[in-house]
Amino acid sequence: MMATEELILTADQVHLLSKEQAWHYRILPKGYADGALWLYCEDNGAGEEMVDELEMILDQPVRLQPLPAGQVARMLSRHYMRENQLNRGSQTLLAAEQENDFLLKLISEAKSLKSSDIHIEVYEQKCRVRIRIDGMMVERYLLKRDDYPALVNKIKITANLDIAEKRLPQDGRINFKHGTQQFDIRVSVLPTLHGEKVVLRLLSNDATSIDLNTLGFSEFDLNNYLQGVRRPNGIILMSGPTGSGKTTTLYATLKLLNKETRNILTIEDPIEYTLEGINQVQLKESIGLTFASALRTFLRQDPDVIMVGEIRDTETANMAIRAALTGHLVLSTIHTNSAWGTISRLIDMNIPPFLVASTLNTTAAQRLVRLLCPDCKKEIAFDPQLYPRQFKPYSEVHMHYVASGCDHCFYTGYKGRKAVYEVIPVDQELAVEIKKGNLYIEELLRERGVQTLAENAFNLFKTGATSLDEIYPLLFNY
Repeated sequence: MMATEELILTADQVHLLSKEQAWHYRILPKGYADGALWLYCEDNGAGEEMVDELEMILDQPVRLQPLPAGQVARMLSRHYMRENQLNRGSQTLLAAEQENDFLLKLISEAKSLKSSDIHIEVYEQKCRVRIRIDGMMVERYLLKRDDYPALVNKIKITANLDIAEKRLPQDGRINFKHGTQQFDIRVSVLPTLHGEKVVLRLLSNDATSIDLNTLGFSEFDLNNYLQGVRRPNGIILMSGPTGSGKTTTLYATLKLLNKETRNILTIEDPIEYTLEGINQVQLKESIGLTFASALRTFLRQDPDVIMVGEIRDTETANMAIRAALTGHLVLSTIHTNSAWGTISRLIDMNIPPFLVASTLNTTAAQRLVRLLCPDCKKEIAFDPQLYPRQFKPYSEVHMHYVASGCDHCFYTGYKGRKAVYEVIPVDQELAVEIKKGNLYIEELLRERGVQTLAENAFNLFKTGATSLDEIYPLLFNY
């Protein structure tokens, strides 16, 4: 028999029992062998009466294999999550016609699990539903192949999409309301080999709970960031890959700037949060409403603060520079690997270095790191050979924490995420270097005490907040 930590059931195994059967009898499916269905059970619960009852209910021969009660409890929590468990999902077979409204249940459940996306996928023999939590994909349901088209059509109808069009991608939006829950969902439908794949992006409708002080800034970085935010004009750029939390940081900034005396305009794709007092515009490239065209109109709307969802091209970059030069504070995002890499990216977009130097207030990079579950993380001795080959640690680490797994984190070892930042305030001396085209300024940044993404991530690791596995990519690349 496999070790306790390695005994993971597949989705095909899980669907052999219903959630109610698994929890009532405290059993788990192992699979078929010797003409019988083998089930794991608690070592103190295996008896002939239980076998007879299960054979009657399941209508097939049953054999039991005892496991420690604690192990059965962990596996039940992992694979047959009950409604009141607000942790990671599990896998189970669910026929759409057996539920009053599977789509309603799926969306409500994903939101309660703090999932960012729902992936509904179809293959030759099966269909599955996966959800993304803390940046990781988790398989949640298996669907019958015959139920899949009806589910996709229901999503299309709700999102005002064409149910007859199955050859081309489609994008839509759902305003979800159920009980106390109300939020928007961005819908993307993509034709694949065996049918249409649907991705639902769950968007928050409320930015009031976002606070710059709780996102992950160190006190030093937050002070540097706020220096740029408090200036009346210029550009503040957040860089990082998709899903790194850039928009959340910008909304926390807008919340701070949102005063009755300011006119704030945003152009976004999609609008991920709503904030009372801010004028928000949804990008619609199909009718010519692009970032650049919206910015042109914004400048005639007497704005004080402008937020642009993303600087994607030269035209948008030029308009953002123009807005900053004419006395506006501009917030936006850009895809680069580091905060200083933003400079070279703008120059690659044919923005003259003197314009970058005269308009850029602050450039910041951001990543999200999963935090170890405080209830089960384990402290062990650290081997320096675990670092990336060319990485030089900023200080010695003798002990470190690793993921373990418990009921509180659904046996993943992680619970929640925190942002790590690299913030560079552009002062007069740095502006001179930008004008010269000198992009190698590590010494100047060190003199200012600027901490890189790698340094801030390393500090989270050293203090035991996260594991080496989580920060490894940052140490390797930066």
